[in-house]
Amino acid sequence: MIALRLALRDLRGGLAGLRLLAVCLFLGVAALAGVGSLSAAIVTALADRGQEILGGDVQLTVGGREATAEELQAFGRAGRLGQVTRMRAMAATVDGAESVLVELKGVDETYPLFGTFRLQPGALAARPHGNEVAIGAELGDRLSVRPGGTIRIGAANLKVVGFIAEEPDRVGQGFTLGSTALVDRAGLQATALVQPGSLYTSAYRLRLPAGSDPEAVGKRLADRFKDAGYQVQDRTNGAPGTRRFIERLGQFLTLVGLTALIVAGIGVGNGVTSWLDQKRGTIATLKLLGASSRTIFLSYLIEIVLVAAAAIIAGLAAGALVPAIVLQIAGNALPVPPTLSLYPMPLLASAGYGLLIALVFALVPLARARTVPAASLFRGSLEPLRRPGWLAIAGAASAAAAIAGLAIGTAREPAFAAGFIGAALGLLLLLVLLGAAIRSLAARLPRPRSPLFRLALANLHRPGAQTGRLVVALGLGLTLFTTLAVIESALSGQIRSTIPAKAPSFFMLDIPSEEVGRFREMAGRAAPRGDLVTIPSLRGSVVAVAGKRVADMTDLPPEAWFLRGDRGLTYAADLPEGSRIVDGKWWPRDYRGPPLVSLDVEAARSVGLKVGDSLTVSVLGRDIEAKIASLREINWDTMGFNFILVFSPGALENAPHSFMATLSMPAAEERPFANAVSRQFPTVSAIRVKDVVETVANMLGQLSVAVRAAASVAILAGIAVLVGALAASRRARTYDSVILKMLGATRARILAAQALEFGALALIVSGVAFVLGTGAGWYVVVKVLELEWVPDWAIVAGTLGAGALVTLVLGLLGSLPALAARPARALRSL
Repeated sequence: MIALRLALRDLRGGLAGLRLLAVCLFLGVAALAGVGSLSAAIVTALADRGQEILGGDVQLTVGGREATAEELQAFGRAGRLGQVTRMRAMAATVDGAESVLVELKGVDETYPLFGTFRLQPGALAARPHGNEVAIGAELGDRLSVRPGGTIRIGAANLKVVGFIAEEPDRVGQGFTLGSTALVDRAGLQATALVQPGSLYTSAYRLRLPAGSDPEAVGKRLADRFKDAGYQVQDRTNGAPGTRRFIERLGQFLTLVGLTALIVAGIGVGNGVTSWLDQKRGTIATLKLLGASSRTIFLSYLIEIVLVAAAAIIAGLAAGALVPAIVLQIAGNALPVPPTLSLYPMPLLASAGYGLLIALVFALVPLARARTVPAASLFRGSLEPLRRPGWLAIAGAASAAAAIAGLAIGTAREPAFAAGFIGAALGLLLLLVLLGAAIRSLAARLPRPRSPLFRLALANLHRPGAQTGRLVVALGLGLTLFTTLAVIESALSGQIRSTIPAKAPSFFMLDIPSEEVGRFREMAGRAAPRGDLVTIPSLRGSVVAVAGKRVADMTDLPPEAWFLRGDRGLTYAADLPEGSRIVDGKWWPRDYRGPPLVSLDVEAARSVGLKVGDSLTVSVLGRDIEAKIASLREINWDTMGFNFILVFSPGALENAPHSFMATLSMPAAEERPFANAVSRQFPTVSAIRVKDVVETVANMLGQLSVAVRAAASVAILAGIAVLVGALAASRRARTYDSVILKMLGATRARILAAQALEFGALALIVSGVAFVLGTGAGWYVVVKVLELEWVPDWAIVAGTLGAGALVTLVLGLLGSLPALAARPARALRSL
């Protein structure tokens, strides 16, 4: 094939002119392949270690109670049975001088059914027995205790036998605020924390006989005890929350990487355009020797495909190494160590994206060069090329449609992916129109009197100007980066300003109902300037809505999360602070009629409930049916106790329950209060809000690093595009510089004119990126996350300023080769 021979022969001369194409495709494909491979590696690890993470083949979880004898018998017949009880508690030094929130875990002799529980070297025993406890090393540091020392949890003084080195089911526990403190059943009983009304969770884990189907066993037990409030999981999804988070984060970062690849595609177009500009003499010679336009088109298309394939393979190799690199650098920050392997699906998808992007942005410049006659190519390198034919445009459009189809078809949430792609295409179109508008406006503006400003203005619209490509590339990159900066600073602002202004100092859990009066007196003495609020607290699960059993509803929407598992319940005579009635009415303070309930309006809408419908909850095995009296809009950022379900007085008082409390106080009174609680109420868990905020802030910080790393690829691609656009216009700028030098202009004045050009362009693009990025960030923060709008404008302005400065510096650096051209030599080659 002649075209193939021509392509291979031309490639022997090196990749001059196609380096930009290779660099841009490498960056984009590496980002996509890396994100996809890391997400697949973590999800695979979750699936491979499903039994260890869950703690069994099947797990049945219920809140606020233990299994009945009948339930235990049914569980035991299915397989080997183990029980784990989890709750939040306070671990304190024996003298009560220091106390820390912990995740108390009571296990039986079967623990763990899968995996290995191991203590660090120096432990006094392999595991705790009786009045002994194994704790996390960080808890030992906080309480200044070592193996052999003693801590108090609840009513028990427990001897520390060692620090936990390996806890196989840690990930399956989900989000926790404290370090683990592990005891056996006797130790748990000694703490006296498990009481009627206490907030604890009982998990019953099964190790099934070989060949058993865990999904079928779980379904059978769920059907048998469908009204008992059990949440059933099997080993195929041991950590559903973690898996869902990883998959959604992976999808988001994949779309961010796709945006970076689109930015890189602009660079591909610039690189191909610049490369073909250098090949004008070769194309003209081939046409004069009888080569057809089709042969020339195919030969250069083959070259582009070969170079693109090499860049894509290199990008895939780099992306495939990302899980191993992340494991070495930040392995402790991951929920589980990723399973290192090659994952074909994300690699194939990334390769497909890269090849399609190369075709989208290479077909049009190839077609334009194909349509130019040989004589026109010899007349001058600055002569504009003709518009491409409809066939090339249709091919590029088809490739673009294939990219959108691939992104939507492989997405976990196609609607979200479609919306993201639609927004990206809308932004791309807007930036294309903006680039055209800048060129048009620059051509129509009055000519300034100053030669310097006149030259800078002419550079924006002269033949061969890369204004449009620069606006698109920098606009996409800066808008994406500005959006992420707005979101990140707004999230930080929530924690920095909103939470400290509104949050109480402590949340207190498991206050015994018979002790709540004495607790109020103690709080009044320990924190005389404090603001104490106490409310009753129960746990129960919704088992029926509007006469329909929840167990029979198989198509629950994701928004109906309040129907899954057990929920916090309370009763109140007055409307809770931070709630507003939007439908129905609140009951009188002295109401003593049939049970009524007030429901969150968003929860009601998720399943079509309205005022007057019935709702049934199961509390400690007893069903309580109530009529919906009102729907409330809840202001969640009050940082108080917000309950989805609030019952009328008289509905739940007879059920065993405890109280919760919030207490706001000056910072100086926090430590004395915490010590007083630890000494006088050892069963009460006092959670410092500052500790919660710190934990959440650390999680957001890790998320921000991941998002920032993916977004930085877009910036790198934008920089590569800028360099490519400057390379594409180098011949034109060299021509301009030579003519201006011959007319007496100095290098300094030429450089100053170009600085004005790039400065104006950077200012315009940064302004547009600020408006678009702020709008997109506002939508995510206010409409999606439903948070207050408190971005840090200094961070946003710094991001834009850095982008504008990079544009200016790179523009000037790219102009230096044109300024260094000698007039005589340049005129002979132009």
